[in-house]
Amino acid sequence: MDETTKKRIESDIKNNKVMLYMKGTPDSPQCGFSARAVDILREYNVPFHSFNILEDEAIRQGVKEYADWPTIPQLYVNGEFIGGCDIMTELHENGELGKIVGK
Repeated sequence: MDETTKKRIESDIKNNKVMLYMKGTPDSPQCGFSARAVDILREYNVPFHSFNILEDEAIRQGVKEYADWPTIPQLYVNGEFIGGCDIMTELHENGELGKIVGK
């Protein structure tokens, strides 16, 4: 990953308490996993920022390398990588995600 891409990802994660890299947008997700991730976050009624990785190939590949996580969506909270849709679902179902996002 080039330095510009790395700095962009770091800036997104640092400047947004809840950051979701996803396919599509919250109002128009482009895959079922991204739709599920958005639905979960909306249940907590917390503001979150998202980035549509389909619009930027460098970011699409960069986030996978940055987190060493091969799939999208990817959730960061308070600068920390939380996981993808499967991890989000598990944390949501066991009540941990609410604590992580502050609800």
